Amino acid sequence: MLDENAILEPGMIVRHPGAPDWGTGQIQSIIGTRITVNFEEVGKLVIDGARVVLVPIPLD
Repeated sequence: MLDENAILEPGMIVRHPGAPDWGTGQIQSIIGTRITVNFEEVGKLVIDGARVVLVPIPLD
């Protein structure tokens, strides 16, 4: 997993930097480099954390 993704935890809200049209997503699980995220617009996807740095969205 990329170092930038090391801060991610299940329950956090994130965005995929290459797919802003997916909306925000909630991390469901992290197993190794596989990050499962449930996005607003496309549903549940498995992201390769070795290739993509997800952007955490701070809660207001």
